[in-house]
Amino acid sequence: MCIAIPAEVIEKKEGNIGIVDYGDLRQEVRLDLVDVEVGEFVLVHVGFAIQRLSREEGFETREIFRQVFAAMEEEAEGQQTS
Repeated sequence: MCIAIPAEVIEKKEGNIGIVDYGDLRQEVRLDLVDVEVGEFVLVHVGFAIQRLSREEGFETREIFRQVFAAMEEEAEGQQTS
């Protein structure tokens, strides 16, 4: 299964390179596959922005990922204390 992560484009550089913000991490990604501007959200898979999202979709999807990650951490902590 492949997962694409939502991120906000915060900077565009020459050569179709963008800096994206995942909420607590920034990373360079390729922008070859989408036409996107600073401030827009994209889905990122293996270093490529593959789809543009609305801001609402970006924030909603980011929150879902945050909730899933928190639940996974909580479960792992519970297993360690058992």
